Amino acid sequence: MDFDPLATARRALWIGGGQWAGKTTLAVTLALRHGLTAYLYDRHDARGHDDRRTADRVRRGEPAAGAHPDDTWVHTDPARMAAETLAGFPRRFEWVLDDLSALVTGRRVIAEGWGLRPELVAPLVESTRQMVVLVPTPAFRAYQRDRLARATAPQPGVGDPARALRNRLARDELVAADAAARARGLGVRVIEVDGDRDAAAVADLVEEQFAEFLNR
Repeated sequence: MDFDPLATARRALWIGGGQWAGKTTLAVTLALRHGLTAYLYDRHDARGHDDRRTADRVRRGEPAAGAHPDDTWVHTDPARMAAETLAGFPRRFEWVLDDLSALVTGRRVIAEGWGLRPELVAPLVESTRQMVVLVPTPAFRAYQRDRLARATAPQPGVGDPARALRNRLARDELVAADAAARARGLGVRVIEVDGDRDAAAVADLVEEQFAEFLNR
């Protein structure tokens, strides 16, 4: 049998979108309901992918640790931060595909994360119905910011933590808006999370979206 490194990714169910929209909770909920394997992007991106980023920097002759935290979070305006983040997603997606190539399962994988971009997923999958993009409304984003300690955790090593936080939150909003716009342009469903539905109700909504793929 010939090995197809993209077989698992093509069959996967994908949840992309903005920070703090509940993507991980949703993926775990659906994985437990249907006996699926959940791929949690942030867990990989902050660990194994970080090692790959370091190796990439070294190959390019850049400092292994990357830019100084102040240059990244304090002295760069949010629009540029968002542009740099978006420019980096294609390379990071290659690492996701490499991770998924090592997963062989009789059921589909459900993958979630803000780096799972609609413009990268749509050309890969059998149907754009295999993906949803979740974006928080401004009110729900503010609610999550106040509720989740990690949402406002200070960036290590910065000289102006308050400005760094403002810049990061503004960047995240721009990245989420871009994901929604690209998804709509590709015919990928966008779900705005406003807090009116609880996590189980959002899972029901996405389960309905994925229904035709869950049992085959």
